[in-house]
Formats: sequence, structure tokens, C-alpha cells
Amino acid sequence: MAESAAAHRVCVRPRQLMPHMRTVVTFRSVAFNTSERRPYFVNDGCFGDDVARWLITELQSHGVAINSEPDQEDFGWYFSFRPGDTEHQFIIGFRPGSGEELGTWIGWVERRAGLIGSLLGARGRGIEPGALRAIHDVLASDRRVSAVRWHRKTDFDAANESDGASEPDAA
Repeated sequence: MAESAAAHRVCVRPRQLMPHMRTVVTFRSVAFNTSERRPYFVNDGCFGDDVARWLITELQSHGVAINSEPDQEDFGWYFSFRPGDTEHQFIIGFRPGSGEELGTWIGWVERRAGLIGSLLGARGRGIEPGALRAIHDVLASDRRVSAVRWHRKTDFDAANESDGASEPDAA
């Protein structure tokens, strides 16, 4: 019996760890408002309402169920969508450029989770690849959008944008 258990341990392969998904997207576009403060903005730089509405319209035209109108946070806008079995949220904000450099739109996909789930980190788990692909397909298909780059959240949060990829499912 001991030999069998030992043999079993030797034959078990270590679990292959998958790289973290690329859930943060950056892109550039001059098609959306980045300078005119609207009276309903929570903060002066709370741009992104028009980007969120555009994404909602485009996602709906691709058959994606939209579960909410855009709403704002203190830094930008978000909306809920369901590209498959799980409800997700897309959050979008704007980072101004410096000097002549264009600013950058920053968005990320999270799984929608309630208060307890959010406290337990559920927003970053169980994100469906189809949610990332739905956002990507809309961004990549519009000529007014350029420099679409997908990032791993850990890299992006560490201010490492150099490892961005052109697709959300890139290795």
C-alpha cells in the first residue's frame, strides 16, 4: 500500500498555473469628450459617459445583453453586461496626456459581485473570456479607436504597461 501511494505521488503532475487574464484595456480616441465638464459629473474630470453609452449601443448591436444604463463613480463610468452566463461590469475612465501627447482611456472588466463577494475578491474571479472578447471586438472594429492594449491587472496596478498585448487572450 505504501508503494502504491508513493508511486501515485510521483505520477501526479504539478498543476500548471495559467497566467493571469488580461482584464485591463487602454486605448486612445479623440471621438469622445475629454475636456467639457458636464453638470452631472461627480468630479470635474469624470469623463467617459459618452464612451460608456457608445459601448452599450455597440454591445447590444452584437447581441450582448446590457443590464444597466451607465452610472458614474468619482473617477469615471461603468455599466453591467452579460455576454454569457455571468454578469460583468465594464468600468471606464480617462487619464489625460501630457503636453502634446493624447490622453488614454482606461477600462477594465470585472465580474459583478455583491457587497460580500466584492469584499472577498469575487470581482476578479470567474471573468468569462467572452466578456473580454466582447469589449475587444467593439474597440478593435472602430476606426476612431487606436492603440488598443490589454494588460494584466497586477502589471497595470504596478505601473507596468510595457507588457500590454493587442488581444485580451494573448499569453
